[in-house]
Amino acid sequence: MEANQGGKASVNKVADQSGSKETSDDTKQPDCKTLHRSSTGIRTYSLEELRVATNDFRIRIGVGATSYVYLAELGDGGYGAVKRVMEERGGSQKMFLDEVSVLLRISHPNLVGLMGFCLEKGEQLLLLEYVPNNSLFDRMHTRQGQSTGTLSWSNRLSIALDIAYALDYLHSVADPPVIHRDIKSSNVLLINDDHAKLADFGLCKLGNDAQSAHTPIAVKGSLGYVDTNYLNTGIVSPKSDVYSFGVLLLELITGLRSLQGSFTLAEWTEECRKSDNEEVLVGMLDPKLKGEANVEQLRALVDVANVALLENTENRPDMAQIAYRISSCMQIQPQP
Repeated sequence: MEANQGGKASVNKVADQSGSKETSDDTKQPDCKTLHRSSTGIRTYSLEELRVATNDFRIRIGVGATSYVYLAELGDGGYGAVKRVMEERGGSQKMFLDEVSVLLRISHPNLVGLMGFCLEKGEQLLLLEYVPNNSLFDRMHTRQGQSTGTLSWSNRLSIALDIAYALDYLHSVADPPVIHRDIKSSNVLLINDDHAKLADFGLCKLGNDAQSAHTPIAVKGSLGYVDTNYLNTGIVSPKSDVYSFGVLLLELITGLRSLQGSFTLAEWTEECRKSDNEEVLVGMLDPKLKGEANVEQLRALVDVANVALLENTENRPDMAQIAYRISSCMQIQPQP
């Protein structure tokens, strides 16, 4: 599939490149027993334990690219979420072990945590922290989610900042660094209206190999969010997550989905978001906000989205810079 005019990548190109040669990702992953010994507070579960906890996988609370997610009632009266990786949906044992390996390396208040796992009788199960208020996608784009009320402008800024902090941790603190590769609103789980956690590490890539940073790999991710540079070259980096985060910001600003017909949201909004006209910028706002947004904050957030979406990855800011800019944006006071 050729690129659209003006060098904009077609939204269908992810599917076209999904069959390209995948390089060997990262180092050899350990088996489950090794993973269990290397973790603290995380245990292996038997298939029967998780089958009982989920009432035989009865209540489905989420769907991933290669998995289903089920509500689990734990023995202490709390809840968890069991991610069931399905081979018929493209899941593999390598992907499962890769995800467990990543989850064991990371811990942050804005990342969904791992509680345990099971690899038994062909089942590949993760027991994850349960986040009760559904995803940002559900809240913004489904009738059931909208019935609980509209996320305010300040809510949206707070959620954006939480995910920026999560990505900054993955890119700058985690050792080795982690490239998420699937930043999207359905992977942003809401703790409440003001705070969120980033979920789903099934497509993550460890960024510890300098050579792999220049080696094309098969394009993975979700249509509308995938970095156009990654889409065109197969080269993935933390700046690929920065691009996807820019799309997420546009989603929070406009209330629109990541795809608008045959256009990505980045393409659809390009003329408006690059305008110096205040009325044009205000016209981008989600109508459900009824214009209740600080215009200076709006301008600042659109500026962050614009630099995150730059075609040249080297010109994009890192997530630490983005988090700082969003935090500073939240301090802007309304004009008297």
